[in-house]
Amino acid sequence: MAFPTRHETRMIMAGKPRIFIDGESGTTGLQIRARLEGRSDLAVASIDPARRKDAGERKRLLNDVDLAVLCLPDQAAREAAALIENPEVKILDASTAHRVDPNWVYGFPEMSPEQATLIRRAKRVANPGCYATGAIALVRPLVVEGLLPPDYPASIHAVQGYSGGGRQMIESFEEEGPNQVRDPYRLYSLQLAHKHLPEIQRYSGLSAPPLFWPAVGRWFQGMLVQMPLHLSLLPKTATAESIVETYRQYYGGREYIRVMDLQEKPPAALAPEAWNGTNVLELWVFANPELGHALLIARGDNLGKGASGAAVQNLDLMLGLTAGAPYALAR
Repeated sequence: MAFPTRHETRMIMAGKPRIFIDGESGTTGLQIRARLEGRSDLAVASIDPARRKDAGERKRLLNDVDLAVLCLPDQAAREAAALIENPEVKILDASTAHRVDPNWVYGFPEMSPEQATLIRRAKRVANPGCYATGAIALVRPLVVEGLLPPDYPASIHAVQGYSGGGRQMIESFEEEGPNQVRDPYRLYSLQLAHKHLPEIQRYSGLSAPPLFWPAVGRWFQGMLVQMPLHLSLLPKTATAESIVETYRQYYGGREYIRVMDLQEKPPAALAPEAWNGTNVLELWVFANPELGHALLIARGDNLGKGASGAAVQNLDLMLGLTAGAPYALAR
């Protein structure tokens, strides 16, 4: 396959914002490419496979585009960011490396009224983690509106499909052999120090890290983030009804956050895969008034709003582009 020369690439991309995905062969990189398929309002530069280990060519591409997307392990993402010397290049980092760095804007546009504007103006944006997106979406509005004290002893449990663990976990579930994972469900990060905890605490408004334990199940993608509440420990204004109304007011008009009605008769089950392939995050509140218990649940695609869907939403904001069909509602 013949690859275009640098001059030819420039001519092809003329007049369009240009992006380069560093790490495009990984799970998130491939998903971003798939979501950009058919887009005519931007151009994606790729490195010639024969030059993938050419550090000079990679650095050239990182400095020769309008926006670089980093789909790399944390340390590699830091190193890639340091290679970008062109002050005009914007960076969107999908790793954990810069999510609580004060010099980077957190890429959750619906997190606050001003967040989308901050992302639009930013040169450096950190894409959120999948678990963190669900947790922050559930907790932050309640803290901001005074329904949840910042020092509430929060516990959050989440479960997602095995794609959330990247290529290595995908292979461990899918490839035949003696090391194949055959369990239907696995808890992990039992040291209770998951890498998403710092961003969950910082952007949710909690004064201490919540107790957080995730799990992975034998399905490819789809995620549930769950937070139980003891209503007796909250202000009297905190009821299931007021929580739902708070979410409606906070996320009103936001295309990718769906607040579900309070259910008189809850569904028999809540499956994690309902929004796969979309950029939707769905918020549920279930309650038992007699016991004073409530359960908050965020449901979405860990590869969508939890990763590549959010990345495409953020790069559109950063490049001043109209929302693209690949992450619009797919129903």
